[in-house]
Amino acid sequence: MSGANVTMTRRADLPRRLLLLLTARTYRAPAFVEAAERLGIEVIKAISMHRHLAEYWNYPLGLQYDDPAGCVQTIVDFAAETPLGAIIAVDDSGSLIAAEASKALGLAHNSPDSAAAARDKHIMRRLLHQAGVPSPISKLFHFSDANNTELLANIAAEIDYPSVIKPLDLNGSRGVMRVDSTKQFVVAASRLKHFLQTDRSGNAASTFLVEEFIPGFEVAVEGMLLNGNLKILALFDKPDPLDGPFFEETIYVTPSRLPVNIQNAIFETTVKASAALGLREGPVHAELRINEDGPWIIELAGRSIGGLCSKTLRFGPGVSLEEMIVRQAFGMDVASLEREPAARGVMMIPIPNAGLLKSVKGCEAAASLLYVESVEITVQLNQRLIPLPEGDSYLGFIFARGPSPDAVETALRDAHAALSFEIAPELPLIQRDFEIMVN
Repeated sequence: MSGANVTMTRRADLPRRLLLLLTARTYRAPAFVEAAERLGIEVIKAISMHRHLAEYWNYPLGLQYDDPAGCVQTIVDFAAETPLGAIIAVDDSGSLIAAEASKALGLAHNSPDSAAAARDKHIMRRLLHQAGVPSPISKLFHFSDANNTELLANIAAEIDYPSVIKPLDLNGSRGVMRVDSTKQFVVAASRLKHFLQTDRSGNAASTFLVEEFIPGFEVAVEGMLLNGNLKILALFDKPDPLDGPFFEETIYVTPSRLPVNIQNAIFETTVKASAALGLREGPVHAELRINEDGPWIIELAGRSIGGLCSKTLRFGPGVSLEEMIVRQAFGMDVASLEREPAARGVMMIPIPNAGLLKSVKGCEAAASLLYVESVEITVQLNQRLIPLPEGDSYLGFIFARGPSPDAVETALRDAHAALSFEIAPELPLIQRDFEIMVN
């Protein structure tokens, strides 16, 4: 990474003040605030929003994430009056800004190059292949070179099948589609182009990856980097197959039921992948596929697990994953904290079809089942539901804790079976706008 990693020494006199970089749709802010308060650390919230809107919603800092240089300057100017001890990006979108601002302020940080590599899947693939880390072969394409069906068909003719088409910098499987034929590729690429050009801007809206489909089952690794040393926090099994055409994740269960030798191979591959990208500080979330050739890195992010899934992890009395991240950022002890031994799991409740959520039934029955800890519906009634590959959320989360991973998985499936959702088809745009206007 061109010598870009400079690890700053953590000082004992760091200001006990944390800057959190948020987005309007994040689930994670309350957990980080609670963790910081437990440690006696003040939290300053910055949000990806125009300054005037941020002020209206009582956020001290409004940042335009699509202008990283401007964001960094705003943070540096703010820190000149209100010194900061650490900067944490809660979601992927703020990770590069956190790295650049931390570098400018002399705080412990990942290099901007490594933060960019963990965000841009094309850079990630190149670095992983250069380091000899097993990862899908991929190729970058530009929609500007494929403005009609004929040109997309030409691209489709030069790739092997099955393949996966995906955006460069989105997470949560957004925009990711498996294609098994030239016809499927043209349809999927056209769909992705429309989605990206209505949701993204700049290079992120005009480029996409096509990579080989790696067969096998998936796992997720949660880790913490301190000066380049990776501490493994958890290995999650994903018992539901993820073979396409879309890749909606559902159940995570830990500890893993895989043999120890396979677990060790997964950990070794994750360590090599983190080093290949140049990541040295903070949380790491990795997604791997396992087959007869061993573990393959599918994704590696310089952040922690998304959504509310972090609630599955506890490291001693009351110590959450967010507290581990805050502790690490301020140079506090994390090496001695081990995950609680109980089996835990989460189901990310999938969206079965598009429409408006009208009712949810069965929550009390689901929550009363053996080993189920809670059922949390995060979507509001009458909210528009958008499934993958365009959607970016779940209906909610089911959490379970039990004596074994098998018991936890069964509890999650039984709880999900107890739920029912009424989803009304959306009204045509003109009729919907009329009803909004008259009501």
